[in-house]
Amino acid sequence: MRFKTFFISAFLLLASATAVRAGTVSVKGSDTMVILGQRWAEEFMKKNPDTTITVTGGGSGTGIAALIGGTADICQSSRAMKAPEKAKLRDRYNTTGVELPVAKDGLSIYVNSANPINELTIDQIKQIFTGKVTNWKDVGGPDAKIIPYSRENSSGTYVFFKDNVLGGADLAARAQTMPGTGVVVNAVTKEKNGIGYGGAAYAKGIKIVKIKKDASAPAIAPSPETVKAGTYALARPLFFYVRNKPAGDIKTFIDWVLSDEGQAIASKVGYYPLK
Repeated sequence: MRFKTFFISAFLLLASATAVRAGTVSVKGSDTMVILGQRWAEEFMKKNPDTTITVTGGGSGTGIAALIGGTADICQSSRAMKAPEKAKLRDRYNTTGVELPVAKDGLSIYVNSANPINELTIDQIKQIFTGKVTNWKDVGGPDAKIIPYSRENSSGTYVFFKDNVLGGADLAARAQTMPGTGVVVNAVTKEKNGIGYGGAAYAKGIKIVKIKKDASAPAIAPSPETVKAGTYALARPLFFYVRNKPAGDIKTFIDWVLSDEGQAIASKVGYYPLK
């Protein structure tokens, strides 16, 4: 009898939790994408008032962990899931998840607006962030100590930067790690000798440096044209990850994000549409 009572109570609790979740889609992950995700959610809910979309940041790694842990329906990520993460998802849900590119970005290098530096090569950026170059004069700037700002290691932007700029090398010990792209931008805005990196949409009140793939290559800034053509060296896709093939409210939201209307919002926020 006690077992029967416990079973009924557990069933009612589960039913109650399910009812609370009905019509709610939780989105978590990339700080690079959090503003974009919130704008998508706001506009979608205006047209679909019976559905609630909650969007929080914390970093791509945090979002992937939430997807694996079952506390997020959609993970926003500014980098691709790694094999060990897919393995954890498979072990728990018997699926490696579904990867959905939803927009594009040009990972940008920020300097203070008063800094005369307008362009850098990928190698020069690597030398700066690994600590081999510590003075702006060594890359054509003033005689001043470089102050590098980075993202923390749970950030997808950090992972992309480490893989594609640092070549897997570690950051210099003197590089200051920041909890969000907005914090990096704020630091570079206040520090005239600072340098940082992050999504193109966050570059307000600072200068975006043009990037050269090597010393003989042209210097190119991130733009819809250069990102689409692949000529900007640090172009990258932005992803949604879900555990299974989208269905119900999750599918309706994702379909709208990928529609012309949803993609137009990506452009308004400062990112680049898929098409």
